[in-house]
Amino acid sequence: MPPRVLISDSLSPAAAQIFRLRGIEVDCEPTLGKDSDKLAAAIGDYDGLAIRSATKVTADLLQRASRLKVVGRAGVGVDNVDVPAATARGVIVMNTPFGNSVTAAEHAIALMFALAREIPAADASTQAGKWEKNRFMGVEITGKTLGVVGCGNIGSNVAERGIGLKMRVIAFDPYLTEERARTLGVEKVELDDLLARADFITLHTPLTAHTKNILSAENIAKTKKGARIVNCARGGLVDEEALRKALDDGHIAGAAFDVFAKEPATENPLFGHPHVVCTPHLGASTSEAQEKVALQIAEQMSDYLTRGAIANAVNFPSITAEEAPRLKPFIELAEKLGLFAGQVARAGVEKLSVVYEGAVTLEKTRAMTAAAISGLLRPILEDINAVAAPVVAKERGVAVEEITREAQGDYESLITLNALTAQGEIRVSGTVFHDGKPRIIRIGDIGVDAEFSPSMIYLTNEDRPGFIGRFAGALGDAEVNIATFALGRDRPGGQAVALVAIDGDLPARALSKIERLPGVKQAVTLKFS
Repeated sequence: MPPRVLISDSLSPAAAQIFRLRGIEVDCEPTLGKDSDKLAAAIGDYDGLAIRSATKVTADLLQRASRLKVVGRAGVGVDNVDVPAATARGVIVMNTPFGNSVTAAEHAIALMFALAREIPAADASTQAGKWEKNRFMGVEITGKTLGVVGCGNIGSNVAERGIGLKMRVIAFDPYLTEERARTLGVEKVELDDLLARADFITLHTPLTAHTKNILSAENIAKTKKGARIVNCARGGLVDEEALRKALDDGHIAGAAFDVFAKEPATENPLFGHPHVVCTPHLGASTSEAQEKVALQIAEQMSDYLTRGAIANAVNFPSITAEEAPRLKPFIELAEKLGLFAGQVARAGVEKLSVVYEGAVTLEKTRAMTAAAISGLLRPILEDINAVAAPVVAKERGVAVEEITREAQGDYESLITLNALTAQGEIRVSGTVFHDGKPRIIRIGDIGVDAEFSPSMIYLTNEDRPGFIGRFAGALGDAEVNIATFALGRDRPGGQAVALVAIDGDLPARALSKIERLPGVKQAVTLKFS
């Protein structure tokens, strides 16, 4: 029986044609995704589900999807898919991470022009029969400084267009290297420098714990007086109340937003301000972009359903079904070593070396390296996946190399990550024992044996009597329970490291207290869930 695919959102008809040409049965129900009950009743008959944003793929829906093998999202975000639930049921979740980059970049530039020349307000005034030529005094783009916050795929496209418009382009991105910045023709700066210098600020970063309200009230106050802000990335990157106040006070000259903290945005603090331009999340809404992502997701899903090939999966790297059971623990190890390095790094990573020793060198190391890169980037780019990670790293100028060699120590297989940053190198090694559980066995030159836990604390400190007691006391005062405690040191009285698994989260005040303990050099909370 040939595979069957359900298209439950509005996709280009060309997508259905691709499925049929590949020998896949397809049913097009573009409104079904809006009715969760009807979708749940139908989903059990399908091997694949092609969606956009209207369909919600919940854990309950997946429970009914007895045949489902793949969910394909025609677009970047998979917020409407319960990815952990899909993974638990063995369902591949695919997206199209680069299909709408040009369209989103063009919309940002269009909003910048609209803001600079007050086009929406001038249009409304003119069509109302007024002729207020002296009211709308805009500003030129040429010669102005464009500050790009987030210089990934879309941000790079915006930067290139800004340079074409004869603007001076500066960029803030922890993962942008100097070499990549030179290639783009932009100046890499710190955020405070960008805020102080930019005439136009455009945001192109995902919404993560690190980027939420990246334009907070405090940071908005640091901007150049008369600056204009454009957000075509994600709602929640800007404190909208603080921005409204800055607009009312005249510190910010204008703002153009395509995305909002709450959507659909039927009301918002920015609405109604004479120097604000708003659009209803149109960044990816061009016929070309929608055609492109529809064709791409249909091709990816067809390749998976007919040949087992996996591309742009957010929950699994590109490996065959036969390789998966053998590779899974090493892929998990590589990803978590990368996640360790990404959370410990105090500056953007410029180079990543992944060294494989022993039996693991006979496996598909490329998939493991992709997983390591994914873990490394995830603290900044939460929606990164193992397939897209190498491309994103390349775009951001992060050099990646693989090294394989024979076993040189006591372990049958060993993976070591060397992450080079502007502030030094982070080196961490791990292995998989016969129980199938990955673990860290060395940090730098210090041996330490620790399994990964969902919530951990990483410490570097001077090896001095009484330190463990003071540290444990700080956790006890915060009512945080220690699950496991792994220690290592280079020599008596020298440098020490600790990996401590805890139950639940560590309150910020407790982390601050630990950082102030005598002898502590670094204290970092780690998440491996």
